[in-house]
Amino acid sequence: MTISPEDFGKLFAGFQQEAFRLETLDDYGQSGGVEAYQDFLAGKPRPEGYESAPWTEKVRRATDAGKRMYRVHILARPLTKYLQYELSWGYRRNMTAGEEFFILDTTEQENPLRGVPDFWAFDERSVACMSYDDAGKFLGAELRPAGEAAQWMERRDVALRHAVPFAEWWDRYGTE
Repeated sequence: MTISPEDFGKLFAGFQQEAFRLETLDDYGQSGGVEAYQDFLAGKPRPEGYESAPWTEKVRRATDAGKRMYRVHILARPLTKYLQYELSWGYRRNMTAGEEFFILDTTEQENPLRGVPDFWAFDERSVACMSYDDAGKFLGAELRPAGEAAQWMERRDVALRHAVPFAEWWDRYGTE
């Protein structure tokens, strides 16, 4: 069932323990933070207010309340310009608010989740699959039936088993 942006936002406001995200795309450049991405491409510094963006504040409120927010990004090197931006600016900023990141690098291993779409899972019971166009623009979210939650949690677990913590991955490959 496709849900409204308002209902999608309520999932973030209502989770009690954890919110997990699987990211599978190389480019989300037409979704959030478009201006900051353009600044990155132009070689400009981070814009004023970038560190206190609404998403960062949402993450901080959740993690300060003892909730966990974490994600795995499936990617391959060399990184696209967008991934260079997202990892060097976005992830590092969001980590200061308490969000956790893991990288499942498929450069030298098969993608164990080929064909699985981006999704958010909340408290291991609500799952919203994300839709994007070819330019990385967010189109909407589809709430999956509650009876499917276990199979989505297995996908989360597979991603985490094959991923490494972002800081470890970045130390090794971040300058490539």
